[in-house]
Amino acid sequence: MAERTSIGWTRSTWNPWIGCSRTGPGCDHCYAERMDARGIFGGVTHWGAGVPRYRTSTANWNQVYRWNKVAARTGEFWPVFTASQADIFDNEVPEVWREDFWQLIRDCPHLTFQIVTKRIGNVARMLPPDWGSGYPNVWLIATIVTQAEADRDLGKLLSVPARLHGLSMEPLLERVRIPIEQLIKLGWVIVGGESGPGARIMLTEWAQDLLKQCDFAGVPFFLKQLGGATNKRADLDQIPPDLRRREIPHVV
Repeated sequence: MAERTSIGWTRSTWNPWIGCSRTGPGCDHCYAERMDARGIFGGVTHWGAGVPRYRTSTANWNQVYRWNKVAARTGEFWPVFTASQADIFDNEVPEVWREDFWQLIRDCPHLTFQIVTKRIGNVARMLPPDWGSGYPNVWLIATIVTQAEADRDLGKLLSVPARLHGLSMEPLLERVRIPIEQLIKLGWVIVGGESGPGARIMLTEWAQDLLKQCDFAGVPFFLKQLGGATNKRADLDQIPPDLRRREIPHVV
């Protein structure tokens, strides 16, 4: 957890629990799995089907309530990347944990929770009973990194009511074309290459093509980094001028 994070498209990161399972090619070099493998959360690992997840401390949860109080006092826009080392819609997570999570969301209306999931197909059956048209302080973002995932999951994402629907296309592994009738319904597209050990190359033309698609549809576009073996940092000076777009929607 971090109140101030180096991730350019958010302010804070918070994990209600730790652990996940690989779900597709985007998970092949998962930084969170590597971190968990060090045994820093309770001395064991929490990755894979049938493996218990690790619920973070009460102090960690309480920190979010403190952020909410500050945001209420200052009125600032405060986005929180939620579950960067887990997935809210993971089958292995006890339902009571998710119930506690939704209660925290309800209790902290002055924060904007950016929920990123690789399991968009699980979302509808794991939402709270009072979800309605979507909690006003929750953005629902699906991870999509290949054309096959886009074809499979975009419709699932858009079928779930939400204040904002977004895509996390990181690590982008190939050129992806999004049908305009779906793209115009999105509120945000985040694109990024892979970094770290064994990072795969993201061709800049893939990102440029997505930028053109987003511009045509009027959708905010954020390029996090180029990634790959020769472009591991997220500095803007390494990004071609036409791609230096870091738009963050402010939905109120």
